[in-house]
Amino acid sequence: MFDRTTSIANIMTRDVFFLHPDDSMEQVDELFATHNIHHVPVIDNESHVVGIISKGDYLKTLHGFTLFKTEKNQAYNQAILRSLLVGEVMTKQVASLQPEDSVDVAAGYFRENLFHAIPVVDRQRKLVGILTTFDMLNFAFMEPALLSSAV
Repeated sequence: MFDRTTSIANIMTRDVFFLHPDDSMEQVDELFATHNIHHVPVIDNESHVVGIISKGDYLKTLHGFTLFKTEKNQAYNQAILRSLLVGEVMTKQVASLQPEDSVDVAAGYFRENLFHAIPVVDRQRKLVGILTTFDMLNFAFMEPALLSSAV
């Protein structure tokens, strides 16, 4: 069994894709299309987390787009993505964790709020990582030999 007091610094993803509020939704489209990610923290110019955009948020914006894949419709859809800003679509009320928080605390956040990803910030609220349910599953089902070296 794993140690529930392990800090999330040991299991979080440190190499995080991020966006700014004034980036276009076209950039979100590119990120989701080229990387196997489902959540992107949004930061200001000082790296403070100001929001998060999920694949669900992104898909909701696409909901009103044309269904037919004609060249004209695709051009129209891309124009809409270029004109929409991340700050207009992102979730602004964002929970966060700190690297020293335990996996037990993180599990409580995930269970209580049905989150799938939580930005990890330092004491100045600057982005230092992201913790996903996938990170938690990897930790929970890590081989015992690897588990002792991760803690």
